[in-house]
Amino acid sequence: MAATPGTPRVLRAMNDRTALDLLLEHGPLSRTRIGKLTGLSKPTASQLLARLEAAGLVVATGTSEGRPGPNAQLYAVNPAAAHVAALDVTPGHVRAAVADITGRTVGSYELRTEGRQAGSAVRHVVDAVDGAAGAAGLGREALHRVVIGTPGAFDPGTGRLRYASHLPGWHSPALLDELAAALPMPLEYDNDVNLAAVAEQRLGAARGHDDFALLWNEEGIGAAIVIGGRLHRGWTGGAGEVGFLPVPGTPLVRQVARANAGGFQELAGPEAVAVLARELGLAVPDGTPQETAQSLLSRAAEAAAGSGPDRTPDSALEELLRRYATRLAVGLASLVAVLDPELLVLSGGVLAAGGEPLRALVQAELADLAVPRPRLVAGAVQGRPVLCGALESALATTRDEVFNTTR
Repeated sequence: MAATPGTPRVLRAMNDRTALDLLLEHGPLSRTRIGKLTGLSKPTASQLLARLEAAGLVVATGTSEGRPGPNAQLYAVNPAAAHVAALDVTPGHVRAAVADITGRTVGSYELRTEGRQAGSAVRHVVDAVDGAAGAAGLGREALHRVVIGTPGAFDPGTGRLRYASHLPGWHSPALLDELAAALPMPLEYDNDVNLAAVAEQRLGAARGHDDFALLWNEEGIGAAIVIGGRLHRGWTGGAGEVGFLPVPGTPLVRQVARANAGGFQELAGPEAVAVLARELGLAVPDGTPQETAQSLLSRAAEAAAGSGPDRTPDSALEELLRRYATRLAVGLASLVAVLDPELLVLSGGVLAAGGEPLRALVQAELADLAVPRPRLVAGAVQGRPVLCGALESALATTRDEVFNTTR
């Protein structure tokens, strides 16, 4: 029988969840400290902790030290209560990580997929999950949930991946069924840029903001949109696929799905940085478009900040940064005109390489191109924001399930 709101059972569950959230936020706490933070009496806090300990959700971790009087027993969330996995899928790699219920990453694995059989997406996912679980000392059956981030989005009507024709082996109409059959836990899928936004919203530059947009630039350019605290995915999952956005400064691209590119991608994607550099007579280093763009923008940022060997007044590198900032601002102006967000976040390796000099130039250009003037900030989540966001997404759902003590 379902519990009725306001009954003792429901109130106990609410107190239990509050205590578990406090332990996640603060780390180990004593019974007295939990009582003060929750407003519960000492006897009630003791009963709560005994209940959670019996359920395997908290463990005693030692005693407090350095205070007058007897040392108090400390309690923490039991890390072994649940584990989740996350995958970040790109055309050349599948990166995986496993975290315990506290959010601590306990295993990671990277699988190079470039040159492997194109139709083996299921095998790649299973190998990556097993690799990360093995690094954590677990089997795949110990995982409560896996969240997979990919370019594009799975159409909720057809189950097929859209907006990502450059991802080999991921376009079979039976793919989701095959993955579900291969892995014995709940699977969730989301756009990679959406997951980067989740990471920034939970842990980074967008904490405390309910309306923001994130512009991502690595292997391609894209955006994530958060409205009222929730990701806006669109009817087919394609909200934020701004690489296809027609913009001034580039020829009008037709048949964009077939070309897998559009105006904004041509104007400000990674390949555009090398084009600008050649126009300015700069040497263009070898590498992938992303690697080349990051190298050039890093040098340009150093020149603009006066901290690198390329520092000269009005150097070609600084002009590269200015021109690229204008291109980014052109696309962002369209986002701002439609969404009027409170905040814009720049993320991804290409934009991070330009650093503060690029951010400041884009902010100044955007002020001339758009009427609303949202604050523009650099992403604060370091390392792999997509993987981090996938873990955060998996943890949020899993904690709701595992911490539900009304069952």
